[in-house]
Amino acid sequence: MDAWMSLLHELVVENTTKIVLLVCDGLGDAPFQGGKTALEAAQKPNLDALARKSALGLADPVGPGITPGSGPGHLALFGYDPLTYRVGRGVLSALGVGLELRSGDIAARGNFATIDPVTGIVTDRRAGRIPTDLCVRLCERLQAEIPSVEDVEVIVRPEKEHRFVLVLRGEDLDPDVTDTDPQREGVPPQEPRPRRPQAERTARILRTWVERARSVLASETPANMVLLRGLDRRPELPAFPELYRLRAVGLAAYPMYRGLARLVGMDVVACDERAAGAFLEVQRRWDDYDFFFVHFKKTDSFGEDGNFEGKVKALEEVDKALPILLGLNPDVFAVTGDHSTPAVLKGHGWHPVPFLLFSRYERCDSSLTFTERDCARGTLGRFPLRYALAMLLANARRLQKFGA
Repeated sequence: MDAWMSLLHELVVENTTKIVLLVCDGLGDAPFQGGKTALEAAQKPNLDALARKSALGLADPVGPGITPGSGPGHLALFGYDPLTYRVGRGVLSALGVGLELRSGDIAARGNFATIDPVTGIVTDRRAGRIPTDLCVRLCERLQAEIPSVEDVEVIVRPEKEHRFVLVLRGEDLDPDVTDTDPQREGVPPQEPRPRRPQAERTARILRTWVERARSVLASETPANMVLLRGLDRRPELPAFPELYRLRAVGLAAYPMYRGLARLVGMDVVACDERAAGAFLEVQRRWDDYDFFFVHFKKTDSFGEDGNFEGKVKALEEVDKALPILLGLNPDVFAVTGDHSTPAVLKGHGWHPVPFLLFSRYERCDSSLTFTERDCARGTLGRFPLRYALAMLLANARRLQKFGA
């Protein structure tokens, strides 16, 4: 536990106040084709009205110019230093689908992908975002046909759409192996390579499994290949509920984000991927918790697909459903992202994320709306995202004074 986290733990006090943290994944944007950002183009009267009663700012999930993954972004939101507490994506996915990772287990995040059968070039990293039922069938086939490699047990589980989880269980495994996912189309999958001599055996096992998986999937369309990334073991993190004296719950449709909540010790609830359904789930559980982490995925998915209009409509969906959460009268309500996913980049960006903080104690940016440009002019300024939790706790009257 670092000095900042130790300080918060020292200052935190119990209270009956309620905190809602709404994370619109990949929220931030850049102007699309020289025009507006998705937040600027969206019709969002509820968010804009809330912004006029809130404090606004921009937050860096890791640091200026650094493009963060979802793991570092969320850990920062939960108050953990993303440079100190690092976790591979595979662990988050495994926890999200309910796997119990044992000591020594190695987990990887997998994509079913499309490659050209002649050249081996990746033509679609997500195989057209195949439906989850097809992902389930393909995982069952891989599990049945490749249950082990050498003396290592192989566990394959579906996550959602094109995503799956791979777990290696055996002796002398080391996660320090490179990804096979090249993170772009037009090139072949990469070969897993050890970053240090101790990982040579793990890299060899992964190479064998990928080769066998390609053979198994050769007749499948469009998912005829697998891509792996984020190989890791489960790390030990200080538990969020004990650190901050909160009854905390994470609500998410996508397993990985439930895995993030589970990793830090929150209770986990699977909810509808539609904003209204997720917000109604918060309403149903309102009396059971103090802290609600609510995850909405579509803003990120459309950004990664380069679908600007889809991202705009996703934001409008959130806005339309927002009165459900506001009707609960939370003492503190924050809206932000874990990273930016500009549609023009078709991927994560280094851009700071917009941040909205509502409470009766904050100074209001009464003339501003919820956009990147207005957030840049807001009261909160630009700050490291990991400090956001302290602001939530302070506004919830859950932090006592520091020093005499």
